[in-house]
Amino acid sequence: MSLASLKSKIKDQDARLAVIGLGYVGLPVACSFAEKGFDVLGVDILEERIKKINQGISPIEGKEPGLAELIEKVVGGKLLRASSDYADLADRDIILISVETPVDDDNKPRYRALESVLRNLGPVLKEGALVIIESTIAPGTMKGLVAPILEETSGKSLNANFYLGNCPERVMPGRLLRNLREMSRVVGGMSSETADVMTDLYAQFVEGDLDPTDSTTAELVKTAENAYRDVQIAFANEVALISEAVGGDVWKVRELVNKSPGRNMLLPGAGVGGHCIPKDGLLLAYGAEGTDVPIRLIPAAREINEYMPIHVAEMLENALGKLGKKLSESRVLILGYSYLENSDDTRDTPSEKLVTDIEARGAQVVVHDPYVLEYQGDLMSMAQGCDAAVLMVKHDEYLNLDFNQLAQQLRTDIFVDARGLFASQLEIPGFSFEVIGRGKH
Repeated sequence: MSLASLKSKIKDQDARLAVIGLGYVGLPVACSFAEKGFDVLGVDILEERIKKINQGISPIEGKEPGLAELIEKVVGGKLLRASSDYADLADRDIILISVETPVDDDNKPRYRALESVLRNLGPVLKEGALVIIESTIAPGTMKGLVAPILEETSGKSLNANFYLGNCPERVMPGRLLRNLREMSRVVGGMSSETADVMTDLYAQFVEGDLDPTDSTTAELVKTAENAYRDVQIAFANEVALISEAVGGDVWKVRELVNKSPGRNMLLPGAGVGGHCIPKDGLLLAYGAEGTDVPIRLIPAAREINEYMPIHVAEMLENALGKLGKKLSESRVLILGYSYLENSDDTRDTPSEKLVTDIEARGAQVVVHDPYVLEYQGDLMSMAQGCDAAVLMVKHDEYLNLDFNQLAQQLRTDIFVDARGLFASQLEIPGFSFEVIGRGKH
């Protein structure tokens, strides 16, 4: 099949689509195309997830406006089905791949999932099919890894027997469908003709700008935009640490800094989590491996942001010490375990690092999170007998926290706000109250 034929099939919505990886990105992408009338097959390795989807049930917890209803609609309308069998992909004209691309402890990409998908897809790849990588990948990965594996395993030639491109996602949990629809996309093709066809495809549901370019530029754009966020958050966190040290208030500092034209100081906090920001800068830096480019800023930002949960542990230890208590003899309530408010996504969550650290210091830990199944429960019951509470996630449930009731449950009335949720309050009556980024005069 030629690109011209594929372009025509997209226009007529006759192209058969597949999405491999039905997580936070792949599932809403599959649903979005299915809603527009495309026949969509979803492929995943988790049988429980497949079962739920085929029953029209969302496997994603947390507040995800419209997703559960859309899954029920497109599955019920027989426009989306899920499978674990790669043989089912043999008739697909377009395959989108959305799997995790983490980094190892040595900050190098770990493409096990991506490589596995490519090696399973190659033998069943349809003649003339278009493969699109939506996962975030280091610059050079399309040319150096994806294309060679597909050519090897399929026995087909790129731009002759199949086509290839990458269109990195731009979504956040809690706004998946909205982000997919409204955010602009960088459409990277391994040829300009491929990028043109990909643009037609995404125009089926994307209302934001679609910017066709080459694959390397697309790789650079996605990794650079998240590296930018990591660096900017690290700056805010370092200003918070300095503010504490000199008796300042980073929240007031940030407000006044941002009154200056062209300034947009981000929010400081207990650390950076999620699948994207903590590792995408490292993917960007990895793209320069083997060259003489000195990489300094990105690793420094990572070091600062990785330190922040440890700093929260130090804040907690100091707060307990002021009241004559040792962390090693204390029971601590952690409010929030996901990495993002109103989400069940716990990937690379700063709360895990905090829990690990204070348990290593001898503390007992109780974790509450209304969206993470393992930590759900009655908050006040879980607070009973604890010596301190540490707010790590700005879930809506904590916005109207009843501090009078909380004080009745805690043995020692210590509250550490590691997200600045209550930064507008100078104190909480009856509590020893600590806010990240606020020092003592």
